[in-house]
Amino acid sequence: MRIYTRTGDKGQTSIIGGRVDKDDIRVQAYGTVDEVNCFLGQAITQLDGELFQDILADLETIQHELFDCGGDLANVTATRPLKLKKASVDKLEKKIDLLMAEAPNIEHFILPGGTPAAASIHIARAITRRAERLVVSLRKASPEISETALQYLNRLSDYFFALARVINFRLHHKDVEYIRSAKVFRTGKRLKEK
Repeated sequence: MRIYTRTGDKGQTSIIGGRVDKDDIRVQAYGTVDEVNCFLGQAITQLDGELFQDILADLETIQHELFDCGGDLANVTATRPLKLKKASVDKLEKKIDLLMAEAPNIEHFILPGGTPAAASIHIARAITRRAERLVVSLRKASPEISETALQYLNRLSDYFFALARVINFRLHHKDVEYIRSAKVFRTGKRLKEK
């Protein structure tokens, strides 16, 4: 099987329902979602199957949802139904609450890092925020883009923050607080912005 097609040699790529330049905001958005998925795959290889059995199952589900999200972002047809559902956003919220309850309370921002798997998750978190920003830009140009994709990415970055903390906690690696941080969390939850 040959994987190269040569159809993109002049700087265009196929999307669902058309072709666009490879630097199109739509391609940047779903390409960034793919980056998140790759770092997630790296983190999965760094997690012990017994200690993180629950989390590994969640991460595999998230990898499938990221493919759904990317496909929805690449879709310019009105006839193909969107794959990512609001139920995925709701499920992430429940998972975040469970993770935040497991990790020790913090009051300040923490430095990204710790164990290799937690560091990979922090990278995925930061890239998820970039994907979210790109989807905001894409929705300005294409308002038909699903709001669910934006909500999902917003929630996913929070999930990754909580997950990185739990990974470090289960591996007995203390998070390092940012020393110049004001108190931004109360009992582990983010203080409301004024």
